[in-house]
Formats: sequence, structure tokens, C-alpha cells
Amino acid sequence: MADTPKEGKLTRFLDFTQLIDLASECVGGKVLFATDDFFGPAENLIKSDSPTFKEHEYTEFGKWVDGWETRRKRIPGHDWCVIQLGIQGIIRGIDVDISYFSGNHAPRMSIQAANLSEEDTMSNIPPRGVRMGTAATPEEFEAVTELKSHSWDYLVPMSELKLGDPDSSHNYYFVNSQQRWTHIRLNIFPDGGVARLRVYGTGQRDWAALGSTEPVDLVAIAFGGVCVGFSNAHFGHPNNMIGVGEPKSIADGWETARRLDRPPVLEASENGLLLVPGCEWAVFRLAHPGVITQIEIDTKYFKGNCPNSCKVDGCILTTLEEEDMIRHNWNLPAHKWKSLLPVTKLIPNQNHLLDSLTLELQDVITHAMITIAPDGGVSRLRLKGFPSSICLLRPLREKPLLRFSLKTGFRANL
Repeated sequence: MADTPKEGKLTRFLDFTQLIDLASECVGGKVLFATDDFFGPAENLIKSDSPTFKEHEYTEFGKWVDGWETRRKRIPGHDWCVIQLGIQGIIRGIDVDISYFSGNHAPRMSIQAANLSEEDTMSNIPPRGVRMGTAATPEEFEAVTELKSHSWDYLVPMSELKLGDPDSSHNYYFVNSQQRWTHIRLNIFPDGGVARLRVYGTGQRDWAALGSTEPVDLVAIAFGGVCVGFSNAHFGHPNNMIGVGEPKSIADGWETARRLDRPPVLEASENGLLLVPGCEWAVFRLAHPGVITQIEIDTKYFKGNCPNSCKVDGCILTTLEEEDMIRHNWNLPAHKWKSLLPVTKLIPNQNHLLDSLTLELQDVITHAMITIAPDGGVSRLRLKGFPSSICLLRPLREKPLLRFSLKTGFRANL
């Protein structure tokens, strides 16, 4: 069994909460095992929505809870569960949310993790189905033993869980690891309840195993793309745009507040573009440097709040240059940006498929900026292309050469 580290401490650096929840059910997260699900099943831990409270709601097993809650333990040991991440990748931080569990929250917890291959997970753990009022069977314990989860690496050592406001009791923990993880184990000591478990991080793809015949989404959060700056995110974070799968609702996109500098009476140019002074923007670091050949901008669900127009630009930056740009709120000289998509009028509730200008220019980029005018929302941004075989996040003396071929013949539908 792995040595149990000393107790951990809460982190004050909460930037990781803007990353994707790798364990969420909405990206394919799955509970494989739990020692006990008496009052509330472990599947509640990975719900995408925030926990709720129903004052007068009861089940045949006791008070209704929106979280994982085990029975009061009367046998040796402690409770724990195993979760398969929906997105495999690097974990930056953990949020153990015990909202609405006053009087019943788990006093302490720890997090362990493993990077397992498909062969490692081919155990005979039976499907969980609907769980409440139950504990793990001897057969389930025997099957999960094959994962050897007791010996997994510790990301968060045994740490005290602290109650905050009844409806907002978050416990944040920074994870200092550059490893790729596929599974986590949540231990609670000795029993009790946890409303939600958020495992924030970035996806990581095996680029060496990628073929070069078809373009791939280089900004996808599942592969490691991430937003590194934005002007406004009043109603939705830009990371939503590079999320997994199709948008589920208007909440599953990037949406800004209405700009207050719009003219009292709006006017448009001959091509239908509004004549407005301001705009909103978001910058992304690609999952891998590469050439963008196809751009997809989806305004699905944004029917009355779609931007009038947008454009996309790209640049190449080292790690140090990126850090400097973040400090200066992305005040990058104009000549550094290369146009990937000129100003283009957007249609509400529509998926726009467009060619990138780099199909001809063949410029490798590391970062991309989408600019919308004057404001509004976008549900998905896909920047498809081909990864460069050269690592660019280091000081550069000359423009890198491309080592791949580009597909041609893709045409915009606008």
C-alpha cells in the first residue's frame, strides 16, 4: 500500500476552476465502484450542474440528498469510490464540494490517481445500475481489487473538509503534477457526504500516434487546448466553446455582456456589418502547434444574442511570451497576428464552416484569437488542421518548416 502523505492544505489559486472538469458526466466520466451508496449514489459526484437542496424531500432510506452520502459506518475501514475520467489528461486542481451537507459531510478526504491502459481496466467490475440503500457486494470488492487502487499515487493527501456557506462549501486543492491520469480514487474518512467532485485540468492527446490524412481540431479542450485570455465572460466562459461534443444549451457556450459603448442608433455598412466601435475577444493556446485549414463557428442556441460578425487571427508565441501577454492583457502588436478568417457576418443559430486563410499561407501557429462584434455568444469554435512535428514553445530564431501535406478543396458554406 502506498505511504499516506501528511495532511494537505487548501489552495488560494483558483485559476484552475476555469479549466474543464475531466470527471464530469457530460464529458463521459463514470463511477466504476463505491463502497456504499446508502443515502445518495456516487454518480451524484460527477453531475454537471450545481448541487441543490429540497427541504421536505425524503426517500425510503432517509433525507433526499444531491450528492454521494454513505451510511454511518459501524464496521472497520473507511468509504471510497473509483471514477474513470471522461477526458484523460493533466489534473491542475480539485474541488471537493460539500454544499448542503451540514451535519453529514465527510470530515476528511484524499485523492489518488492512476494512468491505466485499456488492458488494465478490463476487470470484471459489474455495471452499477441505479444505486441507493446499498453497499458494495463481495463480488464487486473482489473485482475492483484488480485495479490495485489502494496503491495509486496521491494527488491530494488526507485533508480536512471545511464547511463554508450552507449552499457554497467548496474545498479547493492545487495539484502539482505533470502526469497524464485516467482514473481517480476519492477516499472519505471515515464516512459521510460529498455533494460534487470537480477534477479540473486539460486533456492530453498522443500526437505521435496521430495520422496526417485528416484535419484534427487543434484547439479542442479534450486534446489540451485552453483559453488563456478574454475580454468578457459575463454569462459563459470561452472554454465552453472548445468543449466536448455538441452544445447542449445556451449555457454551454461563451457569452458576453452587452457592450455599453454601442451607438444609440445602430448603422451598418453595405455588406451588413454593424458600424460599432467596440468588440469582445478570447485567446486560446492550441493543444499542439500547427496549421489551421478549416474553421467552424457554431452559434447554435444563440438566436437573439448572436454576434453580428467575427474574425479569427493566429500567432506564434513562446511560453515566456505567452506569460508576458497574459500580464499585459494580450496587448500584442498587430503585426504579430496572422489573419486566419477575415471579418465574417454570423447567422444566429447556425453552424458556419469556413476555409482558413492559412490553407494558402501555410503558417504554423501556437495561439488563436476569436474576435466578435459588438458582443453576444458563440457555442462552439473548432480550429481544424494539421499539427506541426516541431515543438514551438521555446525561443525561435527562424520560421519553422512544415513537415506535412495539406488537404485542399474544402469550401465555405457562406
